[in-house]
Amino acid sequence: QVQLVESGGGLAQAGGSLRLSCAASGRTFSTYGMGWFRQVRGKEREFVAGISWSGRSTYYADSVKGRFAISRDNAKNTVYLQMNSLKPEDTAVYYCRRDPTGRGGRSSDYDYWGQGTQVTVSS
Repeated sequence: QVQLVESGGGLAQAGGSLRLSCAASGRTFSTYGMGWFRQVRGKEREFVAGISWSGRSTYYADSVKGRFAISRDNAKNTVYLQMNSLKPEDTAVYYCRRDPTGRGGRSSDYDYWGQGTQVTVSS
């Protein structure tokens, strides 16, 4: 059983920044790809960013490219999402997910979900 625990969400003003963290349990974190997704109430969850097991490959949704950056620290079993130049449309619950294939791509077969962390951006 893998547990993913997100943190770092909160309230930010438009143009501001937040840094999300996702801590994973288990000793094989370094073999997994990881991804961040978000969901607005009433809408489907959407892919935001992903990172390969090594951290060498990263992937972004067009809507966040150039503003968000995903990274990971395998020694700490943690993946991060640095969110800059926030916009009101970034308001959502953000989730991290595990990709057991290691790729962390947009279309990867992610399995486990965290409980989510709320991000609210005011205009």
